[in-house]
Amino acid sequence: GRYGVLFGTDRRLLSDWKSERVFQLYFYSGQREQTQAARLTIDTHSHPWEADRSEDPSSPGRRRPSVEMAIRTKWAGATVSWNGTDPFF
Repeated sequence: GRYGVLFGTDRRLLSDWKSERVFQLYFYSGQREQTQAARLTIDTHSHPWEADRSEDPSSPGRRRPSVEMAIRTKWAGATVSWNGTDPFF
Protein backbone atom coordinates (compact mmCIF):
# COMPACT_ATOMS: atom_id res chain seq x y z
CA GLY A 1 0.00 0.00 0.00
CA ARG A 2 2.19 2.84 -1.22
CA TYR A 3 0.75 5.85 -2.94
CA GLY A 4 2.21 8.60 -5.06
CA VAL A 5 1.16 11.64 -7.05
CA LEU A 6 1.89 12.06 -10.74
CA PHE A 7 1.18 15.55 -12.02
CA GLY A 8 1.98 18.04 -14.74
CA THR A 9 2.24 21.82 -14.65
CA ASP A 10 1.78 22.51 -18.37
CA ARG A 11 -1.85 23.55 -18.94
CA ARG A 12 -1.46 23.05 -22.70
CA LEU A 13 -1.63 19.28 -22.13
CA LEU A 14 -5.32 19.71 -21.30
CA SER A 15 -6.30 21.49 -24.49
CA ASP A 16 -3.68 20.89 -27.20
CA TRP A 17 -2.96 17.30 -28.19
CA LYS A 18 0.17 18.46 -30.05
CA SER A 19 1.71 19.26 -26.66
CA GLU A 20 1.75 15.54 -25.94
CA ARG A 21 4.83 14.93 -28.12
CA VAL A 22 7.50 15.56 -25.44
CA PHE A 23 6.52 16.93 -22.06
CA GLN A 24 7.34 16.89 -18.35
CA LEU A 25 5.47 15.16 -15.54
CA TYR A 26 6.42 15.16 -11.89
CA PHE A 27 6.18 12.25 -9.47
CA TYR A 28 6.15 12.48 -5.71
CA SER A 29 5.83 9.37 -3.58
CA GLY A 30 6.04 10.89 -0.10
CA GLN A 31 8.80 8.48 0.89
CA ARG A 32 11.08 9.83 3.58
CA GLU A 33 14.14 9.73 1.31
CA GLN A 34 12.44 11.70 -1.48
CA THR A 35 13.01 15.39 -0.80
CA GLN A 36 11.50 16.75 -4.02
CA ALA A 37 9.34 15.56 -6.90
CA ALA A 38 11.11 13.55 -9.59
CA ARG A 39 10.95 15.26 -13.00
CA LEU A 40 10.07 12.78 -15.74
CA THR A 41 10.33 13.53 -19.45
CA ILE A 42 7.74 11.68 -21.52
CA ASP A 43 8.34 11.12 -25.24
CA THR A 44 5.21 9.74 -26.86
CA HIS A 45 6.78 9.33 -30.29
CA SER A 46 9.63 7.05 -29.35
CA HIS A 47 10.61 4.37 -31.84
CA PRO A 48 9.83 0.86 -30.58
CA TRP A 49 12.10 -0.68 -33.23
CA GLU A 50 15.09 0.92 -31.48
CA ALA A 51 14.56 -1.30 -28.42
CA ASP A 52 16.92 -4.23 -27.88
CA ARG A 53 14.84 -7.19 -29.11
CA SER A 54 17.46 -9.77 -28.12
CA GLU A 55 16.62 -9.30 -24.45
CA ASP A 56 13.90 -11.48 -22.92
CA PRO A 57 10.87 -9.24 -22.08
CA SER A 58 10.59 -10.81 -18.63
CA SER A 59 14.24 -10.31 -17.72
CA PRO A 60 15.08 -7.82 -14.94
CA GLY A 61 16.54 -5.41 -17.49
CA ARG A 62 13.12 -5.07 -19.13
CA ARG A 63 11.12 -4.49 -15.96
CA ARG A 64 9.85 -0.98 -15.47
CA PRO A 65 8.72 0.92 -12.38
CA SER A 66 4.97 0.86 -11.84
CA VAL A 67 4.72 4.62 -12.41
CA GLU A 68 6.12 4.14 -15.93
CA MET A 69 3.56 1.43 -16.59
CA ALA A 70 0.80 3.76 -15.37
CA ILE A 71 2.02 6.47 -17.76
CA ARG A 72 1.89 3.95 -20.62
CA THR A 73 -1.79 3.27 -19.95
CA LYS A 74 -2.38 6.74 -21.41
CA TRP A 75 0.56 6.94 -23.84
CA ALA A 76 1.30 3.40 -25.03
CA GLY A 77 4.88 2.92 -26.17
CA ALA A 78 6.09 6.18 -24.65
CA THR A 79 9.62 6.40 -23.30
CA VAL A 80 10.10 7.80 -19.83
CA SER A 81 13.33 9.54 -18.85
CA TRP A 82 13.97 9.98 -15.14
CA ASN A 83 16.48 12.78 -15.86
CA GLY A 84 19.24 11.50 -13.62
CA THR A 85 17.01 10.29 -10.79
CA ASP A 86 17.19 6.59 -10.02
CA PRO A 87 13.79 5.06 -10.90
CA PHE A 88 11.81 4.02 -7.84
CA PHE A 89 8.37 2.85 -6.68
